[in-house]
Amino acid sequence: MLIRPARAEDVPAIVAMLADDPLGAARESPGDPRYDEAFAEIAADERQVLVVAEADGGVVGTLQLTFTPGLSRVGATRATIEGVRVHSAHRGSGLGQALIEWAVEEARERGAILVQLTTDVSRKDAHRFYERLGFVASHIGMKLPL
Repeated sequence: MLIRPARAEDVPAIVAMLADDPLGAARESPGDPRYDEAFAEIAADERQVLVVAEADGGVVGTLQLTFTPGLSRVGATRATIEGVRVHSAHRGSGLGQALIEWAVEEARERGAILVQLTTDVSRKDAHRFYERLGFVASHIGMKLPL
């Protein structure tokens, strides 16, 4: 398995993984040109890292890592993991753990003082997975749809 920066030609495979669960199926629209526009914006931003995991000649996992500078914690940078997905045929293979471990190490190398993530309250398996990797449910996240 290889973890590498995502390329424009990876967008359809990434979107397919985002749409391949009950939550994603209700909010994603594979083939929509806005994904290509979003990819171009992500690729142009040095504080965004979108990666894919490649195995058996195809894209089988993905995540986005965002670096946010701030004034709190004495001007610290935080890293946020988003959009973690593993292709259904590769779930349970250790690929998700490898992606998260890669993201944590990348955050450490770039000087972030912590790594944070959110996961939908309905994703109980994901909660156990992240807790097993050392993440702690220390905050309550809130969202306001616009």
